[in-house]
Amino acid sequence: MAIKIIVLTAYALMIIIIGIIGLRKTKSFSDFFLGGGNVGPWMSAFSYGTAYFSAVVFIGFAGKVGWGFGFSGIWIGVFNALIGVLGVWALMGWKIKKMSIEYGVSTLSEFLEKRYDSSFFKLASSIAIFVFLVPYSAAVFIGLSKLFDASFPEIQYWQIVVAMGVFTSIYLVLGGYKSMSIIDTFFGIIMTVSVIILALFTINKGGGMVSITETLSNINPKLTETVGPPGWWPLFSLIFLTSVAPFAMPQLIQKFYAIKDKRSVKIGMIASTFFALLIGCIAYFIGSTTRVFLHPGNAPLSFPAGAAGAIDADALMPELLNLVVPQSLTVIILVLILSASMSTLAALVLISSSSLVKDFYAGFVNKNISDKGLTGFMRIGSVLFIIISVIIALIKPESIVAILGISWGAVGSFFLGPFVWGLFNKNMNKFGALSSAFIGLSVCIILFIIWGPSSSPQAGTIGMIVSFAINPLFSYAYNLIKKIKSYIC
Repeated sequence: MAIKIIVLTAYALMIIIIGIIGLRKTKSFSDFFLGGGNVGPWMSAFSYGTAYFSAVVFIGFAGKVGWGFGFSGIWIGVFNALIGVLGVWALMGWKIKKMSIEYGVSTLSEFLEKRYDSSFFKLASSIAIFVFLVPYSAAVFIGLSKLFDASFPEIQYWQIVVAMGVFTSIYLVLGGYKSMSIIDTFFGIIMTVSVIILALFTINKGGGMVSITETLSNINPKLTETVGPPGWWPLFSLIFLTSVAPFAMPQLIQKFYAIKDKRSVKIGMIASTFFALLIGCIAYFIGSTTRVFLHPGNAPLSFPAGAAGAIDADALMPELLNLVVPQSLTVIILVLILSASMSTLAALVLISSSSLVKDFYAGFVNKNISDKGLTGFMRIGSVLFIIISVIIALIKPESIVAILGISWGAVGSFFLGPFVWGLFNKNMNKFGALSSAFIGLSVCIILFIIWGPSSSPQAGTIGMIVSFAINPLFSYAYNLIKKIKSYIC
């Protein structure tokens, strides 16, 4: 216990020191929000990767997906890396940076306003970002708290959540993006080393890969097949949601606004893809071994009602990690999850506060606000967003997978069609973009209500497909109708 406290204290001090360094280097809103738009390849790569993977993946997704799908859950990690990272960087990275310079914008909402000549679109976008990223932030708090609950049982849940909120506020408010990019590089290195150690201990504890595979196959042969027991549609929806949504997730798109140049995009693409393959595949592999190691006798939090009752999927990974990793090294896992979570929280808080302050307040309420005033309000907005997220986390909503499903699904359904098509095709218009945003979001929410929280990934997947399909269809239909009308008249 003493070692854990010492390491975590040192970890906290390191982050605060870097935050202070970032504070001294932050002279303007651009510095605070985008690091001056001059962030190098390695910092950008780690910043993207650590924002992508958080406690939501390690605690919620890896545990629940691994328990249900077995080895086939690893496909999610593979496609996350190849589509959600490599695809985004290769197809959109430099194009987003060029667009931000061409349009003179610093947020996704500002791009949509300029691209489609619609201040209403900017307003709607800022509201959508703030509303739907709050649950995602709360899910990160919940995931990290689950791990601390298993590692420090003497500390109450609310104390952990509140402490995380206070610490995150201090860390981000001090230095903004400059601090975040520096810290994310440290976090990325910590995560890389930690997951390799975790994988080695897990395989060793299970008696090797052959033994682990045989045990899973004896439990259910489908757990070791290409597609696990739930079937192809649930697996496809999880892959699609988590791999395609990054094409329009504001906290990830921001990384390209901040990146330095085209060379940085090329280097960052390779580094970020390798990082994602390593982190994602190991996380879902570890999750698949929960059935091998855990049972009601050694995992009381995961089996609150005993062998015959329902499992608490969010407690699977914390208890597995405590079982697999020797007590002397559990602090490494704590630091791993902390690193993944703090980086994601910082990215979410920064982008959500910008939607409130930069897009809404400076865009509609006080258009003449000074640069210094805007930066100050960003700091206040960051604290406000964290407070709201902490409150939601204390309420303890549905499982982490359900929360992430509706959060990513809603944001992806709203932004995928307008942003991707708007970036690549000049023929898209305001009617098609607004239609794709609101119809896609409506489909996602309606299906979520009808099917329930457990099917949130499927609802998000369909909503995103609808959003992507509607923009070109409605845009071309609108342009055709205009041509016919002009011809008749």
